[in-house]
Amino acid sequence: MTMPNDVPIIDLMLGIPSPDQPKSYEFMQPLFMDRESREEFKFPPQYMFKDFPKVPAQSDYVKYTLDLMDRFNIERAMLGVGEVVGTNERAVRDHPDRFIPSCNSWPNEGMEGVRRIVRLYEEYGVKAVGAFPCGEFPQVDVNSPKYYPIFAKCVELDLPFCCTIGVPGPRIPMHPQLTEHIDEICWFFPDLKFVIRHGSEPWADLAVKLMLKWPNLFFSTTAFAPKHYPKAVIDYANTRGSDKVMYAGYFPSGLTLERIFGDMPNVPFRDHVWPKFLRENAIRVFNL
Repeated sequence: MTMPNDVPIIDLMLGIPSPDQPKSYEFMQPLFMDRESREEFKFPPQYMFKDFPKVPAQSDYVKYTLDLMDRFNIERAMLGVGEVVGTNERAVRDHPDRFIPSCNSWPNEGMEGVRRIVRLYEEYGVKAVGAFPCGEFPQVDVNSPKYYPIFAKCVELDLPFCCTIGVPGPRIPMHPQLTEHIDEICWFFPDLKFVIRHGSEPWADLAVKLMLKWPNLFFSTTAFAPKHYPKAVIDYANTRGSDKVMYAGYFPSGLTLERIFGDMPNVPFRDHVWPKFLRENAIRVFNL
């Protein structure tokens, strides 16, 4: 039950740090009602993270990130890209062997949002589509018809849909990410690969029940230090769900890799689960 040291890791959520990182959260400003979120927090759910990453100034943030990945045996990492060429887009193009491109979804844009996904798929070869339903403005329930054209395109392109589920960390309403919404999606889109992000808390037990029910529903460990992985998910991975649970981090958004991999050896996965969790499931689900 010891974490192996010889399995190259695939991280399904990692970012390249930037001095401008706080600006990346400005899209949520219209949703904030409390003063701390509006005026004080540099990172919307920072009240939840006591060891928020502090990255010293770098001349080359891509090299800094690659060096960190090498230090922690991360062979490849999923990185978001968009239509404006910046650090992430250049990193994906310059290091296709290290970075796995993914893109956002835009449910409030209708078919134009779908066309944006197609453009990024054609330009970068994105391997996944991400979603943060509570962070949309206006918010969009994940089982809303606004997401249906996105789900259909994901099925057509064989792209997993990776979605934050559960109570969001930022102080914004939670209803769009209720775990129960997944049931309807998996029923109506049985060919859609749906990957849960951000723990599905406090409904991890329900997430496990739904993974038992639906073959194409998966779980990634984004935004959680390993010591806080839900027990229900660990138990599921050790039994019937060894092919359903995948590693994903949260650097530099809220966790350092030192914290993640300092905790990781204490996760009580069975020996046969570790290679699947760290690598093999990601390769299969994301067609890597």
